[in-house]
Amino acid sequence: MQILLILNDPPYGTGRCYNGLRLALALTKSEPATVVRVFFMADAVVAAKAGQRTPDGYYNVERMLKGVIAGKGEVLLCGTCMDARGLTEADIVAGAWRSTINELAAATVAADKVLVF
Repeated sequence: MQILLILNDPPYGTGRCYNGLRLALALTKSEPATVVRVFFMADAVVAAKAGQRTPDGYYNVERMLKGVIAGKGEVLLCGTCMDARGLTEADIVAGAWRSTINELAAATVAADKVLVF
């Protein structure tokens, strides 16, 4: 099975990015045969910024992303959205990659389930 999660909201301030990543982590752990792709758009691309420091006891989306990647999940970032926010490939977490709307279209067609946060 292939599952595509599309995240749009900023990494902090709403619970959507956090909850989408919680689900992605759970899927990579409980369903190892499932292909899990997470596509970040709009302000969500900032979630893949490397070097995040959050207060003790507060969730950290960078750590969550690293868990998704370690679980063989794929993390893709909208390149146009990255450009608009001044993010380069050197700024993002290792294992995540710059993507395109065409790759999102292909991932959507290939997915058995698409979830949008």
